[in-house]
Amino acid sequence: MIKKLIFSISILFLFGILSTSLAQRISGSSTLKIDDNLDERIFSISQLEFFEDTTNNLGFEDIIRPRFQGNFKIRPAFSKNDFDIEHTYWVKLSIDKTPESEKKWLMEFYDQTMDFVEVFAPSEDGTYQNILMGDALPFQTRNFRHKNFELILDNNNSGISNYYVKIRSSQKADIRIAIRSVNRFIYYALNEYFVYGIFYGMIAIIGLYNLLVYTAVRETKYLYYTFYLVSVGIYAMCVDGIAFQYLWANFPKWNQIANGVFSYSIVLWAILFSIKFLNTKYRSPKIHLALHAILIAKSVLFLVALFWDHKLFEIKYYDIIPFFFIFFASIYIWSRGYKVARFFVIAYGVLFVGVVVKVLVNAAIIPHATLIYYSLHLAFLLEMLLLTFALGDRIRILKNNRDRALKRSIKQIEINYALKEKVNRELEIKVQERTQELAQKNKLLEDYNHQLMEKDEEIKRINSLLDKDNWKLKSSIKASFQARLNNKLLSYDEFKKIFPDQSACYRYLEEYKWGKGFTCRHCSNTKSSKGPKLFTRRCTKCGHIDSVTAGTIFHGVKFPLEKAFYIAYDLIANTEKQTLDQLSELLDLRKNTVWNFRKKTKLHIEASNLENPHWHDILMMEEEKEKAK
Repeated sequence: MIKKLIFSISILFLFGILSTSLAQRISGSSTLKIDDNLDERIFSISQLEFFEDTTNNLGFEDIIRPRFQGNFKIRPAFSKNDFDIEHTYWVKLSIDKTPESEKKWLMEFYDQTMDFVEVFAPSEDGTYQNILMGDALPFQTRNFRHKNFELILDNNNSGISNYYVKIRSSQKADIRIAIRSVNRFIYYALNEYFVYGIFYGMIAIIGLYNLLVYTAVRETKYLYYTFYLVSVGIYAMCVDGIAFQYLWANFPKWNQIANGVFSYSIVLWAILFSIKFLNTKYRSPKIHLALHAILIAKSVLFLVALFWDHKLFEIKYYDIIPFFFIFFASIYIWSRGYKVARFFVIAYGVLFVGVVVKVLVNAAIIPHATLIYYSLHLAFLLEMLLLTFALGDRIRILKNNRDRALKRSIKQIEINYALKEKVNRELEIKVQERTQELAQKNKLLEDYNHQLMEKDEEIKRINSLLDKDNWKLKSSIKASFQARLNNKLLSYDEFKKIFPDQSACYRYLEEYKWGKGFTCRHCSNTKSSKGPKLFTRRCTKCGHIDSVTAGTIFHGVKFPLEKAFYIAYDLIANTEKQTLDQLSELLDLRKNTVWNFRKKTKLHIEASNLENPHWHDILMMEEEKEKAK
């Protein structure tokens, strides 16, 4: 009796203390007496009696047995980080009902990520009512259209009733049970949704503003920032549980992975935005590569989590790395004199702190508190405002730089204009002086020009006579060389004057072959046009392309054509015959090359039955043979 009295006094004392705070809690016991003086009591898992079913085989009939009740124990050291997603948790909460209460009461579960929350609530007839909740079920199945899980408590009969809760979750669950009056629930829910409206409204306004800026300036950083804000907004809605309520109420499977998808989306757009804003490609190539490497690593981890293991979507310590590195990169680039990054540094400093706090809360290193729970929301909000300032500050700095550059340009233009005026005045004076001087010299030049024109007429008359004599001389020499060519009496030096290079040989063959008209070797058509290459003709009828060497022994020669000409000429010349060694040395060709072509020419002469062939006979030897065939 004394122990019970002490225990009751202790409970009343605790209730008296908790009634002075906004969120009263009971510590050290899982039995709660309903009292109208207290609107709210919140139990964490460390204050509740629970049993961890490692077999996942126990049912309600098993745990409700009297001999099993001793397995329900309070474990003060247990936290969210100790939650094992492979096990089932049975929680027992005893409620001492007060029928005289003027308020209606309900039970609420805070963690919206729990897959299945099965509550076994006692009825008046001693049976238990089974109420199933969880984010793995469609949203419309809930008793309350609220982001959390709630059920009305039956407070009609006095006495202590035991409520049993079966919890299964694929993510680490933060098991907290709140017993509060309906009035208290409505009050806090309305205020909470009002704050959500402000928070998400600010995200929407800032996102829309940056989207409009992007449409005006077409800088991708604003588009990346808009995507980042959308990702932050949807991720925050996933964390708060209202994304399931408003965006995909009928798709609970998507609700299981939405947190991970949009947390990755935040990292993706944050890194891309940081790369563009900080201009890392030019200001720090090493940081630029490191940010891409982090993004690739995060993308690989995301794909593994999405297609193989959803457990990786849980917030871990390594989730700090991308935000830490962005924070570090911004500090480094700011320290290198990039003033635009100053608000960016502060923004990501705040976000980095918020992410660190969220990771520590998720790992249960920091105890749960309302302000700490919403630390990431506050960090996102401050970061968005600071990044908006950063974008505005960037525009202001760039505008100031442009204005200073414009002022310098205007000042330089004024200086240049004054200098131009001075130079123009000096030039006008110089021009006047030079004009007078040139006028005098022009008169002198006109006199000289008149004399030169007289001399020029005399020179033209003399040149005309010289040209006439020169033409006669050249014609005589050319005729002489041509006669000597036909008579096979030319020396090598004289032969080179007629055929100095390959072009001269082609021109000679062209004149000899087509000088009197073109005849197609395929269809005998006499009309042609220029071919695709020099010294070729295209038949206008059949389209056959003919070259000047086609039909001659010179077709397909792999060495200079003028040397092939001389080898053929030497074979029929009446001058002293040269040996292979002499020809090879004279023409700078291999002896085997000279021998082969010489033999080819000799065989064609023999095949043509020419006892004393002339130069023209050799030129068209092949073509004549084709015509004979």
